[in-house]
Amino acid sequence: MKLITEAFEGDRLIGFFLIKDLQQKVATNGSEYFDFVLGDRSGTITAKLWDITEEQKGSFTVKKIVKVDGLVTLFRNQKQLQIQRIRLSLPEDDIDIQTLVQKSEIPREELWQELRMVIEEIQSPTLSKLVKTILLSKETRDALTTIPAGVKMHHSYYAGLLEHIVTLLHSATQLFPIYPQLNKDIVITTCLLHDIGKTKELSDPIAPEYTTEGELVGHIVLGIELINDAAREAGISSRDEELLLVKHCILSHHGDVDLGYGSAVSGKVPEAIFFHYLDQIDAKLNSMKQLFKGENEEWVYSPMLRRKIRNLNKG
Repeated sequence: MKLITEAFEGDRLIGFFLIKDLQQKVATNGSEYFDFVLGDRSGTITAKLWDITEEQKGSFTVKKIVKVDGLVTLFRNQKQLQIQRIRLSLPEDDIDIQTLVQKSEIPREELWQELRMVIEEIQSPTLSKLVKTILLSKETRDALTTIPAGVKMHHSYYAGLLEHIVTLLHSATQLFPIYPQLNKDIVITTCLLHDIGKTKELSDPIAPEYTTEGELVGHIVLGIELINDAAREAGISSRDEELLLVKHCILSHHGDVDLGYGSAVSGKVPEAIFFHYLDQIDAKLNSMKQLFKGENEEWVYSPMLRRKIRNLNKG
């Protein structure tokens, strides 16, 4: 059976898929239909099931496994599956949900060990204590090592957040010799904790949705709350200079406030400016990498960049 990334316009796609998102909608003719996001280990595809029945309305839900027979079409330059037949998986199908989950290309155990090694390299006693208080708690570790970095935009797969953090650490380490004026401990701590709020923002590593906290507060503020709680637990003063610098880097990491991307403050120290662009590079290049997977078109629209991107390695 073909994987999602192996199917192109006009192909018939038959296989088992995980329902990652599902919305019931009404067509212009008044009939009801399902708008799915289906996934396998290679990626995701939007899918339409027209003229749904009452039985289907009660059967299909997020995280259910379905067997689908459909035709791949193009809609606004994006692959879409027109479902012709669909059913829930049966016990005798013997399908393990883990085989349908897109994951980081690097095993999460390996990524976690790399992260642990970097934690031990932090020289500042204050920042070392802060990071260990947060990251070595079982609840945070379990979330950090499984959830994606986002629902759609970048690293949107199992253990994607962990991969994102480790990639940032690698990039920063390579650039430190070029920018010796940077405080390494501040940058490393920011790499480790900048998205820690996502452990509260996202609900599930397999079919992630935003929690109530995530919708109402957002991951940047949730992350600062976690850091404040950990600082109090570790006996770190709220006025500690290093703590303030790390929080500033996190609060400004989405770029200048006037860009409107969610920063609470614009970057005002070299470490904040450096980290913002480091984060942007990894997020955008990963988004493009996922966009081009199995793509056979020369130009592909990027929702993250809001423009068409040329695919130099099509097919």
